[in-house]
Amino acid sequence: MASTFFGLMIAGSGLRAANASINTAANNIANSDTTGYSRQRAVQEAADPLRAFAAYGCAGAGVKTLAIERIRDEFYDIKYRENETSYGEYSAKNYYMQMIQKYFQDDEKIGTGFGSIFDNMKIHGIEEVLKNAGDPTAKKDFIGTAEKLVEYFNTSAKNLEKLQRDINDEIKVNVSKINSISKEIQTLNKQINVIELSGSKANELRDKRDLLVDQLSQIVDVEVSESPIKDTNDPDRETGATRYMVRIGGGQMLVDNNERYELECRGRDPHNKVNQSDIAGLYDIYWVGGDMFNTTNSQMGGSLAGLLQLRDGNNSENFWGTVAGNAEDKKDENGNTVIGTDGRPIQTVKINVTADYLKDLNKCNLAEGGTINIGNTLYRYDTWSFERDTNGNCSYTFTLSDGEHIDTGITGKNASVGSSIDYQGIPYYMEQMNEWLRLFSRSVNSILESGYTDDGKKGCLMFTSDYPNSKEGLFNYKDKNGGDSVDLFSGDYKVGQSYTVSCQDDTYYRMTAGNFTILDAIKADPELLGVKKDPSSDGESQYDNMKEVLDTLNDEKKLSFRGANAGQFLVCVLGDITLAAGNAETFEENYEVLQKTLANQRLSISGVDQDEEALSVVHLQDSYTLACKMISTFSEIYDRLILETGV
Repeated sequence: MASTFFGLMIAGSGLRAANASINTAANNIANSDTTGYSRQRAVQEAADPLRAFAAYGCAGAGVKTLAIERIRDEFYDIKYRENETSYGEYSAKNYYMQMIQKYFQDDEKIGTGFGSIFDNMKIHGIEEVLKNAGDPTAKKDFIGTAEKLVEYFNTSAKNLEKLQRDINDEIKVNVSKINSISKEIQTLNKQINVIELSGSKANELRDKRDLLVDQLSQIVDVEVSESPIKDTNDPDRETGATRYMVRIGGGQMLVDNNERYELECRGRDPHNKVNQSDIAGLYDIYWVGGDMFNTTNSQMGGSLAGLLQLRDGNNSENFWGTVAGNAEDKKDENGNTVIGTDGRPIQTVKINVTADYLKDLNKCNLAEGGTINIGNTLYRYDTWSFERDTNGNCSYTFTLSDGEHIDTGITGKNASVGSSIDYQGIPYYMEQMNEWLRLFSRSVNSILESGYTDDGKKGCLMFTSDYPNSKEGLFNYKDKNGGDSVDLFSGDYKVGQSYTVSCQDDTYYRMTAGNFTILDAIKADPELLGVKKDPSSDGESQYDNMKEVLDTLNDEKKLSFRGANAGQFLVCVLGDITLAAGNAETFEENYEVLQKTLANQRLSISGVDQDEEALSVVHLQDSYTLACKMISTFSEIYDRLILETGV
């Protein structure tokens, strides 16, 4: 049976419920401008009814407040974070691709671009030599225009190297941010569980944690899961604690409730590069005390993925092939086995290749020394050599570093250097410059070397490289089989002839945009130019060799780069850059629009609307007032009942 004061208890429950709701509304209004705050509400339900043992059955027992909970939609959280991941990736790409585009743009007004410099070398260089045969000044001016071309490529290489260094540093900054955020999430997990084990909801702490995950999602792709922790002795009992896990990089665990896994950047050894033109000390990302962080999986996203693609993107043209046979002992010139410092033989591994870009050393971007993956095991190598056999089959033979040994059978296993990254990043543009320079230099050098000077002396090459330890006879290396290594770069291979060249030989492989230069002897004495084709028959003003150089530069059949003539180098490369930069800009703008749309959708659910809260306050004020009125009414009833009836 209900108590005499049952009505007062009901009115009191209404007053307490209204007070909880109005306090929650006040908290919402106070945090209306707080970033990451989720609107809260008091969850109420009717109290358990009281059985009255009367005709009307059960009597209502008022209201009770169950919890103060956040109003939040997990679906929009997921969509928002997925968009942030894409936005972060393309934002990074757009920023750096715009810079690359500026580096390669041709400003005809000031004549600093490739097109202006190349045309100037032809018109005010070669053509002036042809017009003023025998004039030393014209030859000197031609050398000067060629030096401008050299400077252009040297500067472009330095700009890309600086950009690669900046991107590399930003990668380290992003890794530090990931570690910082993961540490905060770990701390919040502990605090949230401590509070919620007592039955309360740690709403503000959960908001902080969600805001951190939002920030993390722009750096790297994020996957979040939360599950209740059960009592092993009583599985049906709700403990209030949860297990909160954060995975990044395609499912790699970063935070597992109270545990976190930290990342670190390790700089590569100066002699351990992936691409020939990479700067020294590029960072690889590892789990602290564990394996390498997988940065090449297809699900990887965020600004970190964008930066890695920009820094390492090779247009899917990394080295790969199949092991031709088991590892063999390296032999010296006398046929003796070369022994390492550990007393074991130095080993070599032969890799057969089939990709067209690996058969053409003009396109070669393989570093002299690095790490090769054979059968999913990494081995360090010091040098490599390239061979084309009499049937046209191509292979690379890698010399493993001292102390590296392969004791098991590896025949037929896959081998690769670096990863296949389907993006045109800095290594790709470096390779494009190197390829053009090798084609251009070989063509011009072969013409000038075949000619004669004005005084009948044999001509010499003009373009070379300042690669360390290069010899005077650069690019004239003859391999042990009698083949001219220059033929490896011409594409005109003799049937039945085998060719072998080492990365340590002075060949065009060693020529890059960074070390491209003009032979010192030519710069000191332009009269060494092989301007004449036949000194016995050419007239005094007949410079057939220089005319052939000019024709070669204008004719894509004689000198072809991607199906175009030499002067269209920038058209080809700038087309790639413009397309990549345009795509990055378009995607960034699209994802930015989606970012605002999704943010508004989230705010429409979890954000604080001041007008809505103002109406809620008016309603809650009425509820509070009515609850007070009920208490006042019951007080009068009890006064009359007690004082006048003597109950």
